[in-house]
Amino acid sequence: MASVTPLRLAFLGCGFITRVHSGHLRSLRADVIPFYASRERAKADDYCRRFNGRGSYGDYDTAIDDPSIDAVVIAVPPRFHLDLALRALAAGKHVLVEKPAFLTMADYERVRTARDRAQRVVLVGENDHYKPLAVRLRELVADGVIGEMVFAHFMTLARKLKTADDWRNDETMAGGDAFFEEGIHWLHLAGSLGPRIIDIRGYRPSVSRTGPDTRAKSMMVAFRYNNDAVGTLYYSREIPSLLRGLRISKLLGRAGVISFESNGLFILVRGGGLPRLVIPGFRDMRGYRAMYRDFVRAIRDNRMPQMSLERAMEDHQLMEQAYSSAAQPAPASVPAQ
Repeated sequence: MASVTPLRLAFLGCGFITRVHSGHLRSLRADVIPFYASRERAKADDYCRRFNGRGSYGDYDTAIDDPSIDAVVIAVPPRFHLDLALRALAAGKHVLVEKPAFLTMADYERVRTARDRAQRVVLVGENDHYKPLAVRLRELVADGVIGEMVFAHFMTLARKLKTADDWRNDETMAGGDAFFEEGIHWLHLAGSLGPRIIDIRGYRPSVSRTGPDTRAKSMMVAFRYNNDAVGTLYYSREIPSLLRGLRISKLLGRAGVISFESNGLFILVRGGGLPRLVIPGFRDMRGYRAMYRDFVRAIRDNRMPQMSLERAMEDHQLMEQAYSSAAQPAPASVPAQ
């Protein structure tokens, strides 16, 4: 059998998330060879040494223009995603862009047009779509273990405040508040289990501007699925949780209940017999390796990845609807008769 040439992949940006991605790529060196680009050449060189990269660049343009590079990972604040994605596609590169990928639906449309013109693969880096928890939940729902779904309840609460100099504290860099920047992952999980969300409304509590993290850090959304089930998502990065992150979510149906630890530690299935404990798996708990395998295979097979632009656009549209409704005043109360 002929050997397959590994994908030569350049990271644009050498920050925290590139460090996370690079750690997971260590086991995929037969498929991916990493390169690193930063506006600080010393940082790119450091990442190249630490993660056994093949080369480094002192700016993004040089990496994009290098004809030996097959694809790029856009791992900088969301404000810069659009420009880098368009430049990479114009240079004939495949693109993996961190989520949230783009700031507006118009930005998504521009990238889709550029993608189609370049005939390249664009994957939106929603690793939560690929993690074992999400895969097992989709299987359980499809298998009908809870019967007809009635309620879905997603809980992600933790006290994780950002420092004053963190770029996420600047909404012009992050594209929005904490829910926009990170809550999008949980909104995707809620909408990717089989039934699709068709109606959504956001509710934002009062915003605390004290301390170094001045963002709005909490949001609750309520939604309806296309199977007429209804759900809620509670998101906060300012409320303490058990063991600094343990939280339980549930899918409730007329034949049973699925309870699961939101990070993916376990799933408990009740209904139709004895309770059953499911361990989704710890080997690729956050789904990064599965995400990169999908990216590589989509490029080799000339097909859409699972987390395509179109799938991410559905999430973004829901996000826009949640924010639009959260900004509206509450309806006037009806006087008692």
